[in-house]
Order: sequence, then structure tokens, then C-alpha cells
Amino acid sequence: MLVKRTLVSLLLLPIGLLAIAAGGWIFAGTITLIVTLAAWEYVQLFRKNGDQPAGILILTGTALLLLARAWDGFESAPVLLSLLTLASMTWHVVAYERGRDQAASDFAITLAGIVYFGWIGGYLISLRQLPDGEWWFLLAVPSLWLVDSGAYMIGSRFGKHKLSQRISPRKSWEGYFGGLVTGAIGGALLAMLWSIGAGPEAGLTPMRGALIGITMGLFTIFGDLGESMVKRQVGVKDSGNLLPGHGGAFDRIDSWLWAGVIGYYLVVWMV
Repeated sequence: MLVKRTLVSLLLLPIGLLAIAAGGWIFAGTITLIVTLAAWEYVQLFRKNGDQPAGILILTGTALLLLARAWDGFESAPVLLSLLTLASMTWHVVAYERGRDQAASDFAITLAGIVYFGWIGGYLISLRQLPDGEWWFLLAVPSLWLVDSGAYMIGSRFGKHKLSQRISPRKSWEGYFGGLVTGAIGGALLAMLWSIGAGPEAGLTPMRGALIGITMGLFTIFGDLGESMVKRQVGVKDSGNLLPGHGGAFDRIDSWLWAGVIGYYLVVWMV
């Protein structure tokens, strides 16, 4: 398992770095592909549970919202989101008339998927589009990885008090606080490193890096736990088998979605 995870990571890392460096439509297309795959896994998870979300609307809506974010930022998003909401309600009203008694619940799942993957996922693109966005992206997301690594190492060694008994009993409060420490230290070090390439005008200071790192540690765990909650409810271990040793796309980006929106507003606020 470890060998598979390592090989997949070594394969995907340069592709991801090239997309981040390229920016523009190359980056937006890469994010759209990844997030839409995760949205498809979301649909399949709920279908395993007997629900019938409108997969075509979730996938189309996710892709449209992501590409629109790349095209004109937040300008067209309200119109798109409004139309997708109305289309979702219409879809499930028709489904109810055709005999689907749980259509109201299906509507909630459909709308949640569109908003979570399309609107929230779009912040990964918005973060990259900020001035010096490639450096801020390379600070926010790797800080999240450092949080996860620190939480795992410290939690597996010293963890005694369970953080989430029902959803993820292997997570501990010791690991959680350990992740805050590694996130803060790692974020500060990354900011120092990236400031060499970005220059002082980018504003990548150790203090700001530490703030981003510790904020990632505080909140992105709910992205991880949220996806685990869905998997627990439907009774599966992974969201898919797209990536050997890693599970599915949703398994990989569950915390990225939170990192994008948190990182975006932190950078806007700080800079």
C-alpha cells in the first residue's frame, strides 16, 4: 500500500506543480477535472445508499461554476447558481410526480453537491488567480499536507483522547494539536522559502505563513470529517478506487476544498 501511494504521489506531483506554475486555463482545467471527478464519486456514494441525486446536474453544475470562476471570477456565479437551484428543484419535482417518494431528500443532496463542489471548489481557482497566486497556493495547500502529516505522526505516537468517536475514531486530540504546531512551523518555513522566488512585494512573511498554517489545522479537518461522515453513512471505506493506495478523488481533495476558500479569504484579508 505504501509503495502504491508513493508511486502515485511521485507521478502526480510534477503534473500538479506544472499546472500551478502555468496558471490560467491549464490550471483551471486541471482543477475542474479533479473536482468534477470528486463530484461524480459523491453522486455514486449517495446512490449506494438508495438516494437518487441528479448526477447530470451535479456534474454539469460543478464544471460550469468552476469554469465560470476562471472566466470572470464571481460575476456570473450568482446567475449560474440561481439557475442550477431552480433546475434542481424542477428535476426532483418531476421525479416525485413519476413516483420517487424521496425526491425532496434527493433535491437536498443535489443542491449540496452543486454548492460544495462547484461554488466551494471554485475557490481553489480563485486562490490561484490572486496576485502572486501561485505562491499563495503553494503555501496554503502544502501547509494542509504538513498539518495532516504532523497530526498523523503525533497522533499515532501519543494519541490517547479520541477526537471523533463516531466518524473517525483513529483521530485524536493529541494529533489535532500536533497538526496545529507542524502547520504553523511549516507554513512559516514555506513562506520564507517562497518569498525568495516571489519577492518582498508578494507579502509572503513567516508570520503570515504561520497564520495560514495554523488556520488550516484548525478548520480543514472538518472537510476530512465531512467526507468521512458521508462514507460512514453509506457504508464504504473509500469514495472510489481512482488512485491506487489513495482511494478516490474525493478522498484526496476533501480538505483541499476547505483550504481553497480559507486560504483565499485569508490572503485577501492579509494582503
